[in-house]
Amino acid sequence: MPTSPRAGDPDAAVLAASVGLTFADPELFLRAITHSSFAAEHGGEDYERLEFLGDSVLSLVVSEFLHESFPQRPEGDLTRMRTSVVRGGVLADAARDIGVPDLVRLGRGATRAGDRDRASVLEAVFEAISAAVYLDGGLEAARGFILGALGSRLRPEVLLAELTDPKTRLQEATQARGLGLPSYEVVSEGGPAHERCFMVEAVLGGRVLGHGSGHTKQAAAQAAAAEALNSFE
Repeated sequence: MPTSPRAGDPDAAVLAASVGLTFADPELFLRAITHSSFAAEHGGEDYERLEFLGDSVLSLVVSEFLHESFPQRPEGDLTRMRTSVVRGGVLADAARDIGVPDLVRLGRGATRAGDRDRASVLEAVFEAISAAVYLDGGLEAARGFILGALGSRLRPEVLLAELTDPKTRLQEATQARGLGLPSYEVVSEGGPAHERCFMVEAVLGGRVLGHGSGHTKQAAAQAAAAEALNSFE
């Protein structure tokens, strides 16, 4: 049953429409973009429960897509491809692509801290929106949103590259030693619009393992992983 909006709330249906979504219960979308800092200041629910559900919905949709798209690939390959798609940086970039940073409802402190474009926040909101779409319209609606938002990240050549590239090898090396997963942080970007240059750090447990640069974030991350592999090995 649709929830009743509180006085002063923005038009949730309009916000959802800004990212191409239509809800029977638009308040689900409003909850999906509400950070805990905003809820603490203004009341209401934040996105954390939806984030929990969205993680599983996202994994199911991507797993199903990979299972159908690569019928000859073994489990290990499918797992590595799925990991490459659902990791935080990829989801944060997908969230940026659909305009999530402009929509996230943050408290004053979180806004001052720069959380509006923080990768962990954007990843969480993307997962929460996935769950909201699922609860409102079912699995088919969630599948349409997730696959559409991920877009070119699901191209076969992109996914297959993850099986042998430096990022995959670094991930396998760190996991084999029980060290967890490395992350990739964009530390700078510059250059003209037609020739952007990104600098990325490969980070593990708070320690920078490698640096890399490239004309795309992905290329820079690959270079950082390659440098990290040299020092790691």
